[in-house]
Amino acid sequence: MSEKGSVKKAVLAYSGGLDTSIIVRWLIEEYGCEVIAFAADVGQGKELDGIPEKARQTGASKCYVEDLREEFVRDFVFPMFRANAIYEGRYFLGTSIARPLISKKQMEIAQAEEAEAVCHGATGKGNDQIRFELAYYHFDPEIKIIAPWREWDLNSRESLIAYAKKHGIPVPVTKKRPWSSDRNLLHISFEGGVLEDPWAEPPEDMYLLSVSPEQAPDKPEYVEIEFRNGDPVAINGENLTPAQLLAHLNELGGKHGIGRVDIMENRFVGMKSRGVYETPGGTILEEAHRGVEQITMDREVLNLRDSLIPRYAAMVYNGFWFAPEREATQALIDETQKTVNGVARVKLYKGHCRVVGRKSDTNSLFDPEVATFEADEVYNQADAEGFIRLNALRLRIRSAMQKKHR
Repeated sequence: MSEKGSVKKAVLAYSGGLDTSIIVRWLIEEYGCEVIAFAADVGQGKELDGIPEKARQTGASKCYVEDLREEFVRDFVFPMFRANAIYEGRYFLGTSIARPLISKKQMEIAQAEEAEAVCHGATGKGNDQIRFELAYYHFDPEIKIIAPWREWDLNSRESLIAYAKKHGIPVPVTKKRPWSSDRNLLHISFEGGVLEDPWAEPPEDMYLLSVSPEQAPDKPEYVEIEFRNGDPVAINGENLTPAQLLAHLNELGGKHGIGRVDIMENRFVGMKSRGVYETPGGTILEEAHRGVEQITMDREVLNLRDSLIPRYAAMVYNGFWFAPEREATQALIDETQKTVNGVARVKLYKGHCRVVGRKSDTNSLFDPEVATFEADEVYNQADAEGFIRLNALRLRIRSAMQKKHR
């Protein structure tokens, strides 16, 4: 906790949502400091409309809105997808991977503005506080951090809404939509409110990026995604920028009801929490990436990379993007991706996507003359007998010893 009175200027990670909508006023009242708002455009769309005016109306002296969409996908999402990182087998880390970039830009603004402190609206129960603050300290070990949720007595969504109404601050959370959400180009998340009952099915009108699989088209759609060094570069033969490519896949996936996930995840702070996510483009991307890897990556290299997925995903989830272990792991993963060049054809249909074709003109390890079930001249099937007997040796010895001592 920063000492009140020691901060003259603070840069707030500002979204205009429930929490940060009242933090500007709270900082001014409690710390008596100048507040500079910073909103990162990582693909929220219309959610950013009117953000500068709203920030100033609540007391911010200045508001930065930075378009980080291309950097977000190119330098954060794509490296993570080269690792096929999925937390606890289900969560595509959409919120987690945006935090280091937002923190990076926030610290750049703090330095430019000569601010003593940075502030975020993450709760004291969640993961985001860790992600933000680990990144802050990476860029400036002496930075002062203000985390209102760990200081104020507004300990619930209801009390925040009441505070906002008292001060005339409009907020997007209503009784009709009693949950919080976080949106970017990779996903949208929902938590809290009616979702706190793990037995209750999420209401259909909650979803924003996808139609229900039941309402998806009755005809499947095929999409071809080209990869170069593990990164997607084109859809159906058309080269796109990283942000354009992911946005287009979101549209395709959303139309077919792809990418909905409802999980009970384990937070870094130690509790379980429920998260509902929509990740249509990311779901297609991971499936297509796997398809190209299947035909271009050596078996043992693939197994090695896959063994790193749980650790890598935990690093991202827990906020260690800028840690040396993540950087070292990334270097190894990127080395494995140098051969991942090719095209995957993916079938989209009623909530599902699956690879139905894959090819690589430069790095395919599939040799039809070796793999064929028809007659061939390059593989002596009799060789398999010795291979099997050698691999069975330890099993045969174990079985013989067990019989001897019965």
